Amino acid sequence: MRSLLFIFMWLLTVSTSFSQEKAIGFEPGKSEIAKIVKKSGVPESDLGIYITTGEGEKQDTIYELNSKNKMIPASISKIATASAILEYFPPGYKYKTKLLSDGSINEKILKGDLYLKGGGDPGFVSENMWFLVNMFLRNEITKVEGDIVVDDTLFDQNRYDSSRQPERVDRAYDAPVGAMSFNWNAVNIFVRPGEKLGAQSKVFLDPENEYVRLINNTKTVAGSESSIVASRVEDKSFGGDVIHVSGKIGKEAKEIVIFKNITKPDIWAGYNLKSFLAQRGIRVSGKVRAGVSSEKMALLAEVESKSIEMAVADMNKFSNNYVAEMLTKNLGTLKGTPGSLASGMQMVNVHLKELGLPDDQFYMQNPSGLTRDNRMSAFAVWKVISHLKNDFQVQPEFLSSLPIAGIDGTLKKRMKNTPGERWVRAKTGFLTNVVSLAGYAGRSDGRVFTFTFIFNGSKDEGRVRNLFDQILINLVK
Repeated sequence: MRSLLFIFMWLLTVSTSFSQEKAIGFEPGKSEIAKIVKKSGVPESDLGIYITTGEGEKQDTIYELNSKNKMIPASISKIATASAILEYFPPGYKYKTKLLSDGSINEKILKGDLYLKGGGDPGFVSENMWFLVNMFLRNEITKVEGDIVVDDTLFDQNRYDSSRQPERVDRAYDAPVGAMSFNWNAVNIFVRPGEKLGAQSKVFLDPENEYVRLINNTKTVAGSESSIVASRVEDKSFGGDVIHVSGKIGKEAKEIVIFKNITKPDIWAGYNLKSFLAQRGIRVSGKVRAGVSSEKMALLAEVESKSIEMAVADMNKFSNNYVAEMLTKNLGTLKGTPGSLASGMQMVNVHLKELGLPDDQFYMQNPSGLTRDNRMSAFAVWKVISHLKNDFQVQPEFLSSLPIAGIDGTLKKRMKNTPGERWVRAKTGFLTNVVSLAGYAGRSDGRVFTFTFIFNGSKDEGRVRNLFDQILINLVK
């Protein structure tokens, strides 16, 4: 009897302990998170945090702080953009770029203009251009007696979103947008030391064509230190851009690469087509200009983009603002052509409203977050990532588009060699006095946390990023 009583009391104790563990299991690490926030020295009033665990409708709040306050989200705005894109352009969707003409072909000569029609592909790069040119080559045309005419009319001609910063810069992240764009509308500048001290350095432009002209004012010096600078200046006299490269590069220095945007996406794409045709032995006698194709024209070549989910990954992994605006203008075409950023953003905001985001907790004006005009609460962002987690039709594609902690994208250097490495997938955001992070943190026991962190304040941004990382590491371990 004593043995039975002992066993009964032991089972009761274990049962009670298990029940208590289960009860507090809904809020793992809540007190630890509060301690981490307090210890960081980041003012709580500058933070918006919302963290949950669970699946479907059974999601339990782990921690929240000012989660209903509208704040500047920065680049986690792209989560809302991605959600709308995947809603209206389902996984597998592709954009098309075409070569057309209404001219005649006689003795391997195309007598007439060759039209390059843009289909809004944000990932149209050299590989796609080669595919298009090689398909065109199979028409056995060796010369085009006419112009290259670029049809860029699927989108409007507003190259820059009004909510971007008003000052234009030549950095690649501020590239203009067009329905016919090429290589992210940016040129790569590679610089290597010259053959001997005092000589010019070797400067290579990639891709190289008639649209860009190079002015090389560099010098090779002793050692391995370098002070190379480059700038891009529009030259209206010939309708292209001039790349100025100056400074010094050490004879023992490694190759330097600099990225600069271009000013005219359509003309830039046309000159690159001309260059690629020349490399395949096809001469073009005319000039490159903008124009409009017609549906009656003959299709001579066509290339499809990579699938929409890969375009979303291009946007999210490296927080590419150009891709965000290209995809949003494509959304705008669903309301009518030409597609505009304004009509695309209407589609985004309608989508967010349909997801049930509170009207007083979000305002989206720009798809990339490269603005201080967007406003979203931590809870509103969480609503979007929670929807994406629960919608199986897009969940895998969205999840794979996010940077992985310690591995790639904008999280490549964060949480490396910690319990958070590989267990956190999230979109980052950054503007002056704005730091944000939103996504998912998993654990080996199968539990997944859905979280949003937003900071708007004047504290050191590095300290804020460390705070966010420490919270996630605590959850994961």
